[in-house]
Amino acid sequence: MLDKVLDAKSVAIIGASKNKTKRGYQAIKTLKADGFEGQIYPVNPKEDMILGLPCYKNITDIEGPVDLALITTPARTIPGILRKCGEKKVSGAVIIAGGFRELGAKGKELEQQVVTAAKETGVRLIGPNTSGMINLKSNMNLVGISNAPKGHIALLCQSGNMALTLITEATIRKHEGFTYYVGVGNESDIKFHEYLEFFRNDPDTKAILMYVEGMSEGRKFLQEAHKTSIKKPIILLKSGRSATGKKSAGSHTGSLAGMSEVANRAYGRAGIIVIENSDELFPVAETLCSQPAIKNNSIAILADGGGHATIAADLLSDYGIHLPELSDKTKEKLRELLPEAASVVNPVDVAGGTDSDPTLFADCAKIILNDPSVGGLLVVGLFGGYGIRFEESLAIGEEAAAHRFGAMVKKRNKPIFIHSLYSSYESHALDLLRHYDIPVHDSLDISCKCVASLCKYGNYLKSYHGKTSFIFNWRAKAKPEGVQILENAGKEGRHVLLEHEAKQLIKLHGAPTSVGQVAETEDEAWEIAQKINGNSEYIANSEKTNSEKTTNSEAKASVVLKIVSPDILHKSDAGGVKLNLSSEHQVRKGFQQIIKRAKAYNSKADIRGVLVAPMAQQGLEIIIGTKIDEQFGPVIMYGLGGIMVEIMKDVTFWVLPINPTSSKKMLEDTRSSILLDGIRGHKGYDKKSLKKLISMCSELIESYPEIEEMDLNPVILYEKGLDVVDARIILKK
Repeated sequence: MLDKVLDAKSVAIIGASKNKTKRGYQAIKTLKADGFEGQIYPVNPKEDMILGLPCYKNITDIEGPVDLALITTPARTIPGILRKCGEKKVSGAVIIAGGFRELGAKGKELEQQVVTAAKETGVRLIGPNTSGMINLKSNMNLVGISNAPKGHIALLCQSGNMALTLITEATIRKHEGFTYYVGVGNESDIKFHEYLEFFRNDPDTKAILMYVEGMSEGRKFLQEAHKTSIKKPIILLKSGRSATGKKSAGSHTGSLAGMSEVANRAYGRAGIIVIENSDELFPVAETLCSQPAIKNNSIAILADGGGHATIAADLLSDYGIHLPELSDKTKEKLRELLPEAASVVNPVDVAGGTDSDPTLFADCAKIILNDPSVGGLLVVGLFGGYGIRFEESLAIGEEAAAHRFGAMVKKRNKPIFIHSLYSSYESHALDLLRHYDIPVHDSLDISCKCVASLCKYGNYLKSYHGKTSFIFNWRAKAKPEGVQILENAGKEGRHVLLEHEAKQLIKLHGAPTSVGQVAETEDEAWEIAQKINGNSEYIANSEKTNSEKTTNSEAKASVVLKIVSPDILHKSDAGGVKLNLSSEHQVRKGFQQIIKRAKAYNSKADIRGVLVAPMAQQGLEIIIGTKIDEQFGPVIMYGLGGIMVEIMKDVTFWVLPINPTSSKKMLEDTRSSILLDGIRGHKGYDKKSLKKLISMCSELIESYPEIEEMDLNPVILYEKGLDVVDARIILKK
């Protein structure tokens, strides 16, 4: 529990100072100036009194209880100080100093000493390398930022400058403010997910705003975010979008996983509103903090000019937001109010109808919001500036309309957004809108981003119960035969399953695949090839139509040969694959060539033989793979397969586990999804079997936590059914 840390009733300033430039002086001064409601204890062995407060030689000398320590001394002193804090039964400490893991090996070692001291003493840590924290409810300001505005947003930030930017923006806007600010720093002890749990249960916090540079326990964060976002929105900006994930020589999946795509998709599935641009961060948080979510993804636009309406419509369409057609009844009522030149379709253009009477904005808004197809209203143009631009007396009508806008939002539970060219002017009408928590912006882009965020959050709330909780039920569906396959590999000291072992494992869980048989000699290879010829037992897909089975039977004379070696992962690179072989001569010659090339590729390779399997029919090649992400744990990849996976890179990554709804959306998340439905007369492909295979992969990873990475590539998808042609499974070392 973080109550005594974030809601501390007493604070010790370790490193307190009389030097006005030192943090140990500024912290005491700010706490006193802001009217902190608790006790302040300066600690410095060289001083007797600081800013009128008695100074203690050591934290253990303080008579009363101490909930929180602000440590402003150098990094090397921290472990010893924490042990003294432990003696005093201090609940938490804010460590300002840098010089830890961000500086390399020595700093990392020192940080580990700090963490060890904290764990042994039970002192919870904010930081190190943090700008501090603020509890605005109790005026506990351990940062020194003056006049931070109070409100209903909790701010978690890994950059002091970014926090200052957001707090300054809130101060200038004079509308919404903060309950808490926490500089998370290196996240060495208290993690992001623990802060989420605290803010979820804080009655004064209505939204959580985050700037993240790195996260040490991403899956736990997703689990807490899943539980939090149903109660209050989380808005997040993550830096490092251009950085790619670590390369893995073991599989395609490992080399294609980028940090940004994994994180953004995971955050979205947990209900988090991900922001790409820093100037949108606070406006979106302010909007989500105060406005009802839009649950039908539909918005209407009310404009006093065509240009802004057109731009807004384009922006909202880019976000995938629906601009519904207004009902005939709505259009009829609007025509009664507006001049003949007005457009009463969505977007609605008043065509000068409000020039002499701005109260018409409210009349139109009432009619539009009564339309059941409309989830919210965006007003664009000059509202709030009529009294400035045209005639001062018009300001009275704007103010009356503003009051009515506020009442409409409350009555209908549908949000109203105002884009106004006069947002930065002194306008009482716009101030009234802000009083009613109605977002006002001079940027169309930001206004539309706020609309899109409310729609996205509403979509999440509507489908929340179909979302994953990101929790695994490990080994729940593991099969004894599958466990045995992994144990056999472990006994041999292998961390890679042979292809036929991998296929046997996925087949145990229902994946259609042609396992084949391993031949140690060319005689065995030809014998197996003859068995495959005409034997439907070897054909992976049993769901084909009669005509397709006829086609397959013709192909049963063709086999594929592949090298079997735990030391050769990429068989094609070693010349270890031969396709479409049918005659005895082709099979025997192919066997000889594969063995020869494999030995030339790696003379020390442990060669177990050659896998003989049926040659798959042509279809759409896709890839499904899994890997362990550093932040979020097991993730799954889906996209175009075969050689196209490296060329097109049309793939999507999702954090496991995957449910049926998620697998459907995975298919829709790629540019090539249109191919599944069929183009140019093609009937399309079996999406049902594909979704089933994706769910099977999730089940497999949940069943066998020993798996590090898995590639099913290619998977051949047909009009009916599919065939996992190649499978690679890498185990944790």
